Amino acid sequence: MTKNYDFDVLVIGAGPGGYHAAIRAAQLGLKVACADREAVGGVCLNVGCIPTKALLHAGEQMAAARHASEFGLTFGEQKLDVAKLNGWKDSIVKKLTGGVSGLFKANKVTYLVGQASFVDDHTVRVGEQTYTAANVIIATGSEPARIPGLEVDQQSIVDSTGALTVPDPVPARMLCVGGGVISFEFSHIYNNLGAKVKIIEFLPTIIPGADADAVKEFGKSMKKQGIEFETQAKANSAVKKADGVHVEIENVKTGEKRTEVFDRVLVAVGRRPRTDGLNVEAAGVARTDRGFVPADEQQRTNVPHIFAIGDVASNPMLAHKAMKEGLVAAEVIAGKPAAQDAVAIPGVVYTSPELAWVGLTEQEARDKGYDVRTGVFPLSASGRAMTLQQTDGFVKMVVDHDTDLLLGVHIVAAHASDMLGEASLALEMGATATDIALTIHAHPTLGETILEAAESVHKQAIHIVNR
Repeated sequence: MTKNYDFDVLVIGAGPGGYHAAIRAAQLGLKVACADREAVGGVCLNVGCIPTKALLHAGEQMAAARHASEFGLTFGEQKLDVAKLNGWKDSIVKKLTGGVSGLFKANKVTYLVGQASFVDDHTVRVGEQTYTAANVIIATGSEPARIPGLEVDQQSIVDSTGALTVPDPVPARMLCVGGGVISFEFSHIYNNLGAKVKIIEFLPTIIPGADADAVKEFGKSMKKQGIEFETQAKANSAVKKADGVHVEIENVKTGEKRTEVFDRVLVAVGRRPRTDGLNVEAAGVARTDRGFVPADEQQRTNVPHIFAIGDVASNPMLAHKAMKEGLVAAEVIAGKPAAQDAVAIPGVVYTSPELAWVGLTEQEARDKGYDVRTGVFPLSASGRAMTLQQTDGFVKMVVDHDTDLLLGVHIVAAHASDMLGEASLALEMGATATDIALTIHAHPTLGETILEAAESVHKQAIHIVNR
């Protein structure tokens, strides 16, 4: 690298994509700095993936305790210590962010605190200091999108960040605006903690982009647990009054309007790329109309020595996508033959059961011209699922009829996210349904349901009647 610069690589953003990029670049012998205006770990570790999973676990333990009497285990009256719950969640965040800070030090990554702003294509101001770098990686992530008429105050009207602090008492009535992943995860948390939860979604379906059969199965399970949801509905306004938040809800098909009252409203209508204050124009970096900083398969922007990764670069806005792209950018800068060429990027809704998928939906495969064959195996036929009291859901496999090539896997099940790794690897390796069916899976496990779904493709599953 040219020695006239302060750093070989300056990463803007210390979230999952940014810290992966910084550490990998340092591992490859480059002089690296990583800048962030907030704590290391970004949205994911601080106010996203990690704290939500902590609250999901706590809520699921409460739900499990309520059903334990079904197999003879009886507890006393449930009591929720909200302060202790919030403190425990925060302690996990502190431990993980501290771990990333330790990794920076161990890899000799210089951490810079402050708002980063481009001065030119090789110069970045961080706080009051200015630094130069041969290469810059933009990894600033995303932030919650807003809706006119629903002003977030992080008390009675919250976004995903505010919803992470559970109030005492837990709200009796809660509305979640948006029917995507974030909304359902928080709905699941608060439902299990005792709230009566309702979701409204503007589009005709919940979890847009997921397989239609999987969404239907997932929705049935959510309703069974008491979560109400309404599609083709929107929130026009929210007014705080003495008895709660009065929300005007409109049916987008009929135009009919009504007002309902809630104790807390979550605005979860997606996220938008975060570039405020970054001044990318000074570096000549292009942005789309929606605010994304587009990049090619090597994560290069239109300025070849400036890279963009993660949420700020493109959809889907997922931490694991950002991690992979961070590694690619670092390796490209170091002269390695790297590229983001994943066959598919997995998605997960971390409820119970979870909804997880990778690859093409059945409809997407048909739209692409495949002669589709599917195999479905229900969790109700799994002995392991029965022992876990988790029999809702199924595994659905989408396969090309002519070649037997695996095209997509869609799972509604407990621990679906853990099961998805096999499906992701199979897609990357170009596996067939027969390859999976010939692979011996441990018994009894939830993972066997993937094997049986593969056998079901050819009407050879053992534990169901093949029709």
